[in-house]
Amino acid sequence: MATMLKVFDRWKEFLGERVEQAERAGMTEETISQLAFQIGEFLSNKIDPENKEERVLKDLWDVCDEEERKVLARAMVKLAKAHH
Repeated sequence: MATMLKVFDRWKEFLGERVEQAERAGMTEETISQLAFQIGEFLSNKIDPENKEERVLKDLWDVCDEEERKVLARAMVKLAKAHH
């Protein structure tokens, strides 16, 4: 259990670092959210979740329509920023 939480924390840290780099590069919040959406699409289609947190995110992504996925992507960016 602790190992899975560490993996999820590392994922949040990784995303937070990417968001920070994007902000320093002058990307707008909308562009960052679009990138998060594209990352979510890729992960949902290509990656098998390795822990329950990733499974929850994939399950949420899979049941959402495109607009809801955009909201979820923005929420993931906020989560990453809050923990970075």
